[in-house]
Amino acid sequence: MFKIKVNGKFDHVVESKSNTLTLNGHEFLADTIKLDAHNYHILHEQKSYNVEVVSLDTTEKTATIKVNGNNYQLKAKDQFDALLEQLGMANLNNNNKISDIKAPMPGLVLKVLVAEGDEVKKGDNLFVLEAMKMENIIKAPADAVIKTIKIQPTDKVEKGQLLILFK
Repeated sequence: MFKIKVNGKFDHVVESKSNTLTLNGHEFLADTIKLDAHNYHILHEQKSYNVEVVSLDTTEKTATIKVNGNNYQLKAKDQFDALLEQLGMANLNNNNKISDIKAPMPGLVLKVLVAEGDEVKKGDNLFVLEAMKMENIIKAPADAVIKTIKIQPTDKVEKGQLLILFK
């Protein structure tokens, strides 16, 4: 399931199950022909659409598409983005200077994958936290240098507890 915001205004829910696409809870039937790597021709409800994928960033889940000459900016969120929002970690990005990592949930530290003084990039694995019998790899939310590590394997942590400080 994806929640897609179009031009920063309109929200749509798109789901794909068993080769069936639903848009806002309604089955979406269309004939699609891929013309080349970026262009498609779509027939939907007896209307014809020429669609060009102008840009696509799968990491940021954004796209710019042109439909019959009109540009649309798309921003998608999946269930993992919703979970990050629930944990209060959704707005961490490279533009923000981060100073620390706090426990997103109570759990048990299984492994610490970095050391003090390490330089980490956004998305690098920092440590493994077991919570509710699931292993969660906590990743760096931005580029940073590790100043202090306040945890070690077998430590029990509480939600919001300070775990790692950055320079």
